[in-house]
Amino acid sequence: MRIPPFNPYIAVVTGVIAVSSSAVLVKLADQAPAAIIANYRLLLAVILMIPVILLKYRHEFSSIIKKDWILSALAGIFLAFHFIVWFESLNYTSVASSVVLVTLQPIFAFLGTYLCFQERFSYGAIISMIIAIIGSFIISWGDFQISLSALLGDMLALLGAVLVTGYFLMGQGARKRLSLMTYTFIVYGISSVTLILYNLIGQNAFFGYPADHWLVFLGLAVFPTFLGHTLFNWALKWLSTATISMGIVFEPVGASILAYVILGETVTPSQLLGGTIVLFGLFLFIMSTTKKRSVTLSKKQT
Repeated sequence: MRIPPFNPYIAVVTGVIAVSSSAVLVKLADQAPAAIIANYRLLLAVILMIPVILLKYRHEFSSIIKKDWILSALAGIFLAFHFIVWFESLNYTSVASSVVLVTLQPIFAFLGTYLCFQERFSYGAIISMIIAIIGSFIISWGDFQISLSALLGDMLALLGAVLVTGYFLMGQGARKRLSLMTYTFIVYGISSVTLILYNLIGQNAFFGYPADHWLVFLGLAVFPTFLGHTLFNWALKWLSTATISMGIVFEPVGASILAYVILGETVTPSQLLGGTIVLFGLFLFIMSTTKKRSVTLSKKQT
Protein backbone atom coordinates (compact mmCIF):
# COMPACT_ATOMS: atom_id res chain seq x y z
CA MET A 1 0.00 0.00 0.00
CA ARG A 2 1.34 3.40 -0.95
CA ILE A 3 2.16 6.04 1.66
CA PRO A 4 -0.82 8.31 2.53
CA PRO A 5 -0.48 11.96 1.43
CA PHE A 6 -0.85 13.05 5.07
CA ASN A 7 -1.18 11.39 8.45
CA PRO A 8 -4.55 9.54 8.59
CA TYR A 9 -4.67 9.92 12.39
CA ILE A 10 -4.69 13.69 11.90
CA ALA A 11 -7.59 13.18 9.48
CA VAL A 12 -9.52 11.25 12.15
CA VAL A 13 -8.87 13.92 14.79
CA THR A 14 -9.98 16.64 12.38
CA GLY A 15 -13.08 14.61 11.52
CA VAL A 16 -13.96 14.19 15.20
CA ILE A 17 -13.66 17.94 15.75
CA ALA A 18 -15.86 18.56 12.69
CA VAL A 19 -18.67 16.22 13.79
CA SER A 20 -18.38 17.52 17.35
CA SER A 21 -19.54 20.92 16.08
CA SER A 22 -22.96 19.61 15.08
CA ALA A 23 -24.78 19.92 18.43
CA VAL A 24 -23.26 23.31 19.20
CA LEU A 25 -24.26 24.69 15.79
CA VAL A 26 -27.82 23.45 16.35
CA LYS A 27 -27.91 25.24 19.72
CA LEU A 28 -26.77 28.47 18.05
CA ALA A 29 -29.78 28.39 15.70
CA ASP A 30 -32.13 28.82 18.64
CA GLN A 31 -34.81 30.73 16.70
CA ALA A 32 -35.39 27.96 14.16
CA PRO A 33 -37.44 24.79 14.78
CA ALA A 34 -35.47 21.54 14.91
CA ALA A 35 -37.09 20.29 11.69
CA ILE A 36 -36.09 23.47 9.83
CA ILE A 37 -32.48 23.15 10.98
CA ALA A 38 -32.43 19.52 9.86
CA ASN A 39 -34.10 20.52 6.58
CA TYR A 40 -31.45 23.06 5.64
CA ARG A 41 -28.56 20.91 6.84
CA LEU A 42 -29.50 18.19 4.36
CA LEU A 43 -30.92 20.39 1.61
CA LEU A 44 -27.77 22.52 1.42
CA ALA A 45 -25.67 19.35 1.47
CA VAL A 46 -27.63 18.02 -1.52
CA ILE A 47 -27.21 21.30 -3.40
CA LEU A 48 -23.45 21.26 -2.75
CA MET A 49 -23.26 17.69 -4.07
CA ILE A 50 -25.09 18.32 -7.35
CA PRO A 51 -22.04 19.46 -9.41
CA VAL A 52 -20.01 16.38 -8.41
CA ILE A 53 -22.94 14.06 -9.09
CA LEU A 54 -23.51 15.55 -12.55
CA LEU A 55 -19.83 15.40 -13.47
CA LYS A 56 -18.83 11.99 -12.14
CA TYR A 57 -21.74 9.86 -10.96
CA ARG A 58 -24.85 10.57 -13.06
CA HIS A 59 -24.33 7.37 -15.08
CA GLU A 60 -24.89 5.24 -11.96
CA PHE A 61 -28.54 6.21 -11.57
CA SER A 62 -29.73 4.29 -14.63
CA SER A 63 -28.48 1.00 -13.15
CA ILE A 64 -30.02 1.31 -9.68
CA ILE A 65 -32.52 -1.49 -9.06
CA LYS A 66 -35.98 -0.98 -7.54
CA LYS A 67 -34.99 -2.66 -4.27
CA ASP A 68 -32.15 -0.19 -3.72
CA TRP A 69 -34.44 2.77 -4.40
CA ILE A 70 -36.88 1.46 -1.77
CA LEU A 71 -34.17 0.77 0.81
CA SER A 72 -32.55 4.17 0.18
CA ALA A 73 -35.93 5.87 0.54
CA LEU A 74 -36.59 4.16 3.87
CA ALA A 75 -33.08 5.04 5.04
CA GLY A 76 -33.67 8.67 4.08
CA ILE A 77 -36.95 8.80 6.03
CA PHE A 78 -35.29 7.34 9.12
CA LEU A 79 -32.43 9.82 8.81
CA ALA A 80 -34.85 12.75 8.55
CA PHE A 81 -36.65 11.79 11.75
CA HIS A 82 -33.35 11.06 13.49
CA PHE A 83 -32.30 14.64 12.92
CA ILE A 84 -35.70 16.00 13.99
CA VAL A 85 -35.76 14.25 17.36
CA TRP A 86 -32.04 14.64 18.07
CA PHE A 87 -32.04 18.36 17.27
CA GLU A 88 -35.22 18.71 19.33
CA SER A 89 -33.50 17.03 22.27
CA LEU A 90 -31.00 19.90 22.33
CA ASN A 91 -33.86 22.28 23.17
CA TYR A 92 -34.36 20.44 26.46
CA THR A 93 -31.07 18.98 27.60
CA SER A 94 -27.38 19.84 27.46
CA VAL A 95 -25.01 19.14 24.59
CA ALA A 96 -23.06 16.73 26.82
CA SER A 97 -26.08 14.58 27.72
CA SER A 98 -27.60 14.61 24.24
CA VAL A 99 -24.43 13.71 22.34
CA VAL A 100 -23.37 10.98 24.78
CA LEU A 101 -26.79 9.32 24.60
CA VAL A 102 -27.07 9.50 20.80
CA THR A 103 -23.58 7.98 20.67
CA LEU A 104 -25.12 4.74 21.97
CA GLN A 105 -26.12 4.07 18.35
CA PRO A 106 -23.60 1.22 17.82
CA ILE A 107 -25.27 -0.73 20.62
CA PHE A 108 -28.74 -0.21 19.14
CA ALA A 109 -27.31 -1.24 15.76
CA PHE A 110 -26.07 -4.55 17.12
CA LEU A 111 -29.38 -5.11 18.92
CA GLY A 112 -31.07 -4.50 15.58
CA THR A 113 -28.88 -7.04 13.82
CA TYR A 114 -29.68 -9.53 16.59
CA LEU A 115 -33.44 -9.05 16.12
CA CYS A 116 -33.31 -8.96 12.31
CA PHE A 117 -30.49 -11.38 11.52
CA GLN A 118 -30.09 -13.40 14.76
CA GLU A 119 -26.48 -12.28 15.07
CA ARG A 120 -25.00 -13.57 18.32
CA PHE A 121 -23.12 -11.48 20.88
CA SER A 122 -19.99 -12.40 22.76
CA TYR A 123 -20.00 -12.19 26.56
CA GLY A 124 -17.70 -9.19 26.26
CA ALA A 125 -20.22 -7.38 24.07
CA ILE A 126 -23.05 -8.10 26.53
CA ILE A 127 -21.01 -6.87 29.51
CA SER A 128 -19.94 -3.72 27.67
CA MET A 129 -23.55 -2.99 26.69
CA ILE A 130 -24.62 -3.29 30.32
CA ILE A 131 -21.84 -0.87 31.33
CA ALA A 132 -22.92 1.67 28.71
CA ILE A 133 -26.58 1.36 29.72
CA ILE A 134 -25.67 1.93 33.39
CA GLY A 135 -23.84 5.09 32.34
CA SER A 136 -26.89 6.31 30.40
CA PHE A 137 -29.09 5.73 33.46
CA ILE A 138 -26.71 7.80 35.59
CA ILE A 139 -26.93 10.66 33.07
CA SER A 140 -30.71 10.46 32.85
CA TRP A 141 -31.14 10.26 36.63
CA GLY A 142 -28.93 13.29 37.11
CA ASP A 143 -30.86 15.24 34.48
CA PHE A 144 -34.15 14.17 36.10
CA GLN A 145 -32.92 15.82 39.30
CA ILE A 146 -32.44 19.03 37.28
CA SER A 147 -35.84 19.05 35.55
CA LEU A 148 -38.39 16.89 33.77
CA SER A 149 -37.64 18.73 30.53
CA ALA A 150 -33.96 17.71 30.76
CA LEU A 151 -35.09 14.09 31.11
CA LEU A 152 -37.36 14.55 28.08
CA GLY A 153 -34.33 15.76 26.12
CA ASP A 154 -32.44 12.63 27.15
CA MET A 155 -35.29 10.40 25.96
CA LEU A 156 -35.40 12.23 22.63
CA ALA A 157 -31.64 11.72 22.23
CA LEU A 158 -32.06 7.99 22.84
CA LEU A 159 -34.90 7.91 20.30
CA GLY A 160 -32.52 9.65 17.91
CA ALA A 161 -30.04 6.81 18.42
CA VAL A 162 -32.78 4.27 17.64
CA LEU A 163 -33.83 6.11 14.48
CA VAL A 164 -30.28 6.44 13.15
CA THR A 165 -29.95 2.70 13.73
CA GLY A 166 -32.99 2.23 11.49
CA TYR A 167 -31.26 4.42 8.92
CA PHE A 168 -28.18 2.16 8.92
CA LEU A 169 -30.14 -1.10 8.88
CA MET A 170 -32.40 0.05 6.02
CA GLY A 171 -29.55 1.36 3.92
CA GLN A 172 -26.75 -1.12 4.47
CA GLY A 173 -27.78 -3.35 1.57
CA ALA A 174 -28.06 -0.51 -0.95
CA ARG A 175 -24.82 1.05 0.33
CA LYS A 176 -22.91 -2.12 -0.59
CA ARG A 177 -24.13 -1.92 -4.19
CA LEU A 178 -23.88 1.85 -4.74
CA SER A 179 -20.94 4.23 -4.57
CA LEU A 180 -20.72 6.30 -1.40
CA MET A 181 -21.44 9.57 -3.25
CA THR A 182 -24.47 8.24 -5.15
CA TYR A 183 -25.99 6.57 -2.09
CA THR A 184 -25.43 9.64 0.07
CA PHE A 185 -26.95 11.95 -2.54
CA ILE A 186 -30.08 9.80 -2.82
CA VAL A 187 -30.53 9.41 0.93
CA TYR A 188 -29.92 13.09 1.67
CA GLY A 189 -32.28 14.04 -1.16
CA ILE A 190 -35.08 11.83 0.15
CA SER A 191 -34.45 13.11 3.68
CA SER A 192 -34.72 16.68 2.40
CA VAL A 193 -38.05 15.96 0.68
CA THR A 194 -39.32 14.25 3.85
CA LEU A 195 -38.32 17.26 5.96
CA ILE A 196 -39.88 19.74 3.53
CA LEU A 197 -43.18 17.84 3.74
CA TYR A 198 -42.89 17.62 7.53
CA ASN A 199 -42.32 21.36 7.82
CA LEU A 200 -45.19 22.14 5.43
CA ILE A 201 -47.55 20.00 7.50
CA GLY A 202 -46.25 21.56 10.72
CA GLN A 203 -46.52 25.05 9.17
CA ASN A 204 -42.92 25.89 10.08
CA ALA A 205 -41.57 29.01 8.37
CA PHE A 206 -38.85 28.34 5.79
CA PHE A 207 -37.59 31.93 5.79
CA GLY A 208 -37.34 34.96 8.07
CA TYR A 209 -34.45 33.76 10.24
CA PRO A 210 -31.50 35.95 11.31
CA ALA A 211 -28.48 36.09 9.01
CA ASP A 212 -26.32 34.15 11.46
CA HIS A 213 -28.79 31.24 11.33
CA TRP A 214 -28.12 30.82 7.61
CA LEU A 215 -24.42 30.61 8.39
CA VAL A 216 -25.24 27.91 10.93
CA PHE A 217 -27.30 25.99 8.36
CA LEU A 218 -24.40 26.16 5.90
CA GLY A 219 -21.92 25.23 8.63
CA LEU A 220 -23.94 22.11 9.45
CA ALA A 221 -23.90 21.08 5.79
CA VAL A 222 -20.15 21.67 5.41
CA PHE A 223 -18.46 20.70 8.68
CA PRO A 224 -20.14 17.68 10.34
CA THR A 225 -21.86 16.47 7.15
CA PHE A 226 -19.05 16.74 4.61
CA LEU A 227 -15.74 17.45 6.32
CA GLY A 228 -16.29 15.04 9.22
CA HIS A 229 -17.62 12.00 7.41
CA THR A 230 -15.54 12.54 4.28
CA LEU A 231 -12.36 12.43 6.35
CA PHE A 232 -13.54 9.30 8.16
CA ASN A 233 -14.22 7.55 4.87
CA TRP A 234 -10.84 8.66 3.47
CA ALA A 235 -9.03 7.42 6.59
CA LEU A 236 -10.65 3.99 6.19
CA LYS A 237 -8.24 3.37 3.31
CA TRP A 238 -5.32 3.55 5.73
CA LEU A 239 -6.76 2.64 9.16
CA SER A 240 -9.00 -0.12 10.48
CA THR A 241 -12.73 0.36 11.03
CA ALA A 242 -12.18 -0.21 14.75
CA THR A 243 -9.66 2.65 14.90
CA ILE A 244 -12.09 5.01 13.15
CA SER A 245 -14.96 3.90 15.38
CA MET A 246 -12.95 4.46 18.55
CA GLY A 247 -12.04 7.91 17.29
CA ILE A 248 -15.70 8.74 16.71
CA VAL A 249 -16.51 7.76 20.30
CA PHE A 250 -14.63 10.91 21.33
CA GLU A 251 -17.31 13.07 19.67
CA PRO A 252 -19.10 13.69 23.01
CA VAL A 253 -15.82 14.91 24.51
CA GLY A 254 -15.25 17.34 21.64
CA ALA A 255 -18.88 18.47 21.69
CA SER A 256 -18.77 19.10 25.46
CA ILE A 257 -15.58 21.15 25.14
CA LEU A 258 -17.04 23.23 22.29
CA ALA A 259 -20.28 23.70 24.26
CA TYR A 260 -18.27 24.99 27.24
CA VAL A 261 -16.19 27.37 25.14
CA ILE A 262 -18.93 28.65 22.82
CA LEU A 263 -22.14 28.27 24.84
CA GLY A 264 -20.82 28.39 28.39
CA GLU A 265 -22.40 25.00 29.20
CA THR A 266 -20.84 23.18 32.14
CA VAL A 267 -20.86 19.44 32.77
CA THR A 268 -22.61 18.24 35.94
CA PRO A 269 -21.05 15.50 38.11
CA SER A 270 -23.68 12.97 36.96
CA GLN A 271 -23.03 13.83 33.31
CA LEU A 272 -19.28 13.47 33.83
CA LEU A 273 -19.60 10.16 35.67
CA GLY A 274 -22.30 8.72 33.41
CA GLY A 275 -20.61 9.95 30.24
CA THR A 276 -17.28 8.42 31.26
CA ILE A 277 -18.98 5.09 31.96
CA VAL A 278 -20.84 5.19 28.62
CA LEU A 279 -17.66 5.92 26.67
CA PHE A 280 -15.78 3.18 28.54
CA GLY A 281 -18.59 0.74 27.73
CA LEU A 282 -18.54 1.77 24.07
CA PHE A 283 -14.78 1.25 23.87
CA LEU A 284 -15.16 -2.26 25.29
CA PHE A 285 -18.09 -2.92 22.97
CA ILE A 286 -16.16 -1.89 19.86
CA MET A 287 -13.15 -3.98 20.83
CA SER A 288 -15.26 -7.05 21.60
CA THR A 289 -17.29 -6.89 18.38
CA THR A 290 -14.62 -5.85 15.87
CA LYS A 291 -13.53 -9.42 15.15
CA LYS A 292 -17.09 -10.53 14.43
CA ARG A 293 -18.45 -7.61 12.50
CA SER A 294 -17.30 -4.13 11.51
CA VAL A 295 -18.84 -1.47 13.71
CA THR A 296 -20.87 1.06 11.69
CA LEU A 297 -18.72 4.05 10.75
CA SER A 298 -21.20 6.91 9.90
CA LYS A 299 -23.13 7.38 13.21
CA LYS A 300 -25.98 10.63 13.89
CA GLN A 301 -24.92 12.21 10.46
CA THR A 302 -24.34 14.71 13.60
